[in-house]
Amino acid sequence: MSAVAWIAVGSLVVWVWLLLGQGFFWRTDQRLPVRAEAEPRRWPSVAVIVPARDEAEVLPRTLPSLLAQDYPGDAEIFLVDDCSGDGTGALARTLAVRCGGLPLTVVSPGEPDPGWTGKLWALRHGMALARRGKPEFLLLTDADIAHEPDSLRELVAAAGSEGPSGFDLVSQMARLRVASTWERLIVPAFVYFFGQLYPFRRVNRKHARTAAAAGGCVLLRAAAAERARIPESIRQAVIDDVSLARAVRRSGGRIWLGLAERVDSVRPYPRLADLWRMVSRSAYAQLRHSPLLLTGTVLGLGLVYVAPPATLAAGLLTGDPVAAWAGGAAWAVMAGTYMPMLGYYRQSLWLAPLLPFTAVLYLLMTVDSAVQHYRGLGAAWKGRTYARPEAAPEP
Repeated sequence: MSAVAWIAVGSLVVWVWLLLGQGFFWRTDQRLPVRAEAEPRRWPSVAVIVPARDEAEVLPRTLPSLLAQDYPGDAEIFLVDDCSGDGTGALARTLAVRCGGLPLTVVSPGEPDPGWTGKLWALRHGMALARRGKPEFLLLTDADIAHEPDSLRELVAAAGSEGPSGFDLVSQMARLRVASTWERLIVPAFVYFFGQLYPFRRVNRKHARTAAAAGGCVLLRAAAAERARIPESIRQAVIDDVSLARAVRRSGGRIWLGLAERVDSVRPYPRLADLWRMVSRSAYAQLRHSPLLLTGTVLGLGLVYVAPPATLAAGLLTGDPVAAWAGGAAWAVMAGTYMPMLGYYRQSLWLAPLLPFTAVLYLLMTVDSAVQHYRGLGAAWKGRTYARPEAAPEP
């Protein structure tokens, strides 16, 4: 066989393994678990913590959804205004007066101490304030996340009772906004790639090594947060949601992660540049800032996503039937695994064959993330840069 044919066959073998051996990552059936005791006899108390930095644009569409939660137990909201310059805190207070509902407290902790990322610094202060009321659960949710009225009730019911049958962490991957052309092309692939890295089925197995969460919506048992020393133990994490899940699992907690049906992100990413910044700010951190892992990732993405259409085209042009057949088969398997995610996002299945193009964009975003890191710009987000976080003193 030709070298092109060997590459095509290699790519096909990888895709068959991904199809069957990577935790069925491509399936979209991991939704909130339904339990026999879904309606507890006593609803536990919950503190909702919302870190917010310059969120005045989205807050009118998201905060009212939290204030209006139909929850039978005690619940209150703590919005942490992280040094916003757009009046986020004042707007939150105005919305609380206008909408009513759950009680809201707005706090402003100031700039983060060395060794802390801004979001985790905000969570630290929100959780410290919430713990005065000794809540049994903490709902950590981003300011751009809108919840249906029964969202909190369903999350708590899914977490279940204390003990072996209950979860210490329940997280939903919010349905991201898909409206512009670039969002349709890139957003479903973002969740698809996340699931490929952290197959939800593996995350949800008891005692599994794989751990992940989606930071936009995390229900965390307060006792589990204490055991795992959240957020102090992960204070430098740029990818804070995965770090949080790992800390809870290391401390012996049970975690669950799935796709949301009634929790949505309203943050717009209308242009390619907006999505590029969103991905590149943390892509190299995901690779632990390792040049070796970056090289392996680039080569791996090339073999898995670029090789199938490239070898198909080469095989057809040169009359190499093995290269054409294997490349075409690998591309077909790839597209087939992407279709369930497109269906979840209610997008045309004709976008599935374009996944190689999207993967190339993600490859370039990852390389750009590394370049920005070595230029000292690192994970820049909303006016802050976490290039090399300073070490924080041990508590």
